[in-house]
Amino acid sequence: MAKQEDVFKKVISHAKEYGYVFQSSEIYDGLSAVYDYAQNGVELKKNIREYWWQAMVQLNDNIVGIDAAIFMHPTTWKASGHVDAFNDPLIDNKDSKKRYRADVLVEDHVAKIEAKIDKEVTKAAKRFGDAFDKDQFLATNQRVLDYQAKADGILKRLGKSLENEDLADVKALIEELEIACPLSGSKNWTDVKQFNLMFGTKLGASADSAMDLYLRPETAQGIFVNFLNVQKTGRMKIPFGIAQTGKAFRNEIVARQFIFRMREFEQMEMQYFIKPGTQQEWYEKWKEKRHKWHLSLGMGEENYRFHDHEKLAHYADAAADIEFKFPFGFKELEGIHSRTDFDLSQHEEYSGKKLQYFDPEENKSYVPYVLETSIGLDRMFLAVFSNSLQEEELENGTTRTVLKIPAVLAPTKAAILPLLKRDGLPEVAQKLIDELKWDFNVVYDEKDAVGRRYRRQDAAGTPFCITVDHQTLEDETVTIRHRDTMEQQRIKLSEVKDIISKEVDMRYWLQKI
Repeated sequence: MAKQEDVFKKVISHAKEYGYVFQSSEIYDGLSAVYDYAQNGVELKKNIREYWWQAMVQLNDNIVGIDAAIFMHPTTWKASGHVDAFNDPLIDNKDSKKRYRADVLVEDHVAKIEAKIDKEVTKAAKRFGDAFDKDQFLATNQRVLDYQAKADGILKRLGKSLENEDLADVKALIEELEIACPLSGSKNWTDVKQFNLMFGTKLGASADSAMDLYLRPETAQGIFVNFLNVQKTGRMKIPFGIAQTGKAFRNEIVARQFIFRMREFEQMEMQYFIKPGTQQEWYEKWKEKRHKWHLSLGMGEENYRFHDHEKLAHYADAAADIEFKFPFGFKELEGIHSRTDFDLSQHEEYSGKKLQYFDPEENKSYVPYVLETSIGLDRMFLAVFSNSLQEEELENGTTRTVLKIPAVLAPTKAAILPLLKRDGLPEVAQKLIDELKWDFNVVYDEKDAVGRRYRRQDAAGTPFCITVDHQTLEDETVTIRHRDTMEQQRIKLSEVKDIISKEVDMRYWLQKI
């Protein structure tokens, strides 16, 4: 665990040092669980959003996008169940006075058990070498099986207790597992209580006439209330989807782990409207499609896994998470939920308006079922960033810090480096920038020795460095250096654009789906 914490500290430190993420209002000592995306961070975030949007909307004929308002009529959240059921189970430690999410305390305990499994696998792989069969080991080693059974049993009990709102049993589970306060080591706990996560605000100029509102805790409801508007104006036929990206707000009491859990965050959601009875088929299809999207970025299949929900949300008849191996363990990255007809039926009831689809093939109207895919943009940012940050030992005995962000997502695609600040080299470099900047985000860097500039761009995540030298003046060639391999090759100035394009073009990456 200590090693994981050290790795995560490096991720947070690197994100600040290289202009990716800053603490919000830092000059005033910051605001807890609120962060600002800096000059490189905003580019990476934009590129992730665009990569999702192209795959979800542009490449699907039957999926369209909207941008619904953050403020919605307050009855929206009564209909959706958020007013009554959008709660976290919280527990306080009487000695440290710290508050925790009870379910997260239990999940972190299970993560320690899973870490023991990983340790057994590592030891066995070292012992058996090339002959090691990981799947067979996991399926036959008794110690591993015991660990896994224990972890599964704990999660199953937790899920059942939360589903039944048996908060006393959640506390009993924490006590039976002898879970201690991470800060003080104390096991002196209060009872578990529910806490609603929505931020309240008011709409109106006068305190007397102002309407009580909520900042939206999710973007999905903006899609549901616009279902019929989009369907009719777009002449959409079922099955069809509506996608949206945007900010959501949750009053997380136990916000932590950097940008993994924030109070202000961004979601990328798609609600897919389907014929009742077809939800299982579409559930499996979208699980597969979303898994392929993640794998297309080349961040390692071993870093993803599916986790089926033991406790289903009030609206779902099936739910699974795509989990990613963050520096602090496997955690939820994206959710795929079969929401049945709950949302549209609820909005029908509370609004008094029909939200039905007339099916010309069936010659009847019905409330569609919904299949949802929902991914946190900030979590995807953290997955990409933390997975990309690597320390490499080089052949000459030195080390380099490199941020191997997938080239399609990299904030800056190329750095243009004149070898010297004289002899006309900066002018040639600037001319190259003027040509490339219409197609790519590029930077100019002339400070320090070229080797030091390479290292700086490696750490910033720039896939290519183009060096302009005296030979460029003679034959119009430059040296292009690839970040991941450090390979250098001599190419013509006229070839630079095409070489970069091939590596960073979304078409090249999304075709893997």
